[in-house]
Amino acid sequence: MKLYSLSILHKGATKANLLKAAYDLSSFSFFQRSSVQEFMTFTSALIVERTATGSRASVKEQEYLCHVYVRNDSLGAVLIADSEYPQRVGFTLLDKVLEEFSRQVDSLDWPSGSPESITYKALDIHLAQYQNPREADAMTKVQAELDETKIILHSTMESLLNRGEKLDDLVQKSEHLGNQSKAFYKTARKQNSCCEIM
Repeated sequence: MKLYSLSILHKGATKANLLKAAYDLSSFSFFQRSSVQEFMTFTSALIVERTATGSRASVKEQEYLCHVYVRNDSLGAVLIADSEYPQRVGFTLLDKVLEEFSRQVDSLDWPSGSPESITYKALDIHLAQYQNPREADAMTKVQAELDETKIILHSTMESLLNRGEKLDDLVQKSEHLGNQSKAFYKTARKQNSCCEIM
């Protein structure tokens, strides 16, 4: 699971305006990084422009998923992740970032702002913190613990079933032995009865 880009944009009447962005391009080669960053910036703006205000969407492009949320006040955010990243955690991050950003940056600066003029430093921190969704999101962490517990319970049930099968074999063998011992006892008794002294 990997996050590549987290962007905050203002959706204008005709185009989206990039306000702030953070990137983790460490998985790309050094020579590809600037092109990949440009493509992610372009894609983020395009997705915000084509998303209705007050709505969320996830757009799949090859092995990447772009999660977008454009609020009713035209403030939008885009998260570009791999397809394995949990959608619920992605939208939780977008909610958190937009809420923080709107508290720290005046809405009058949104239409004309740029990454250089906007002072909001938490984007890189959030991108790094949410790289591992289990650590960043309490619900995902609980779900992972539940999955782990299910695996342990499943293996315990398998061992009990294996033990149960072994017990069944032992019971069957003891019944077989019981029948053999009874036959031996009868045979021994018959043989001993002819030799008894009266």
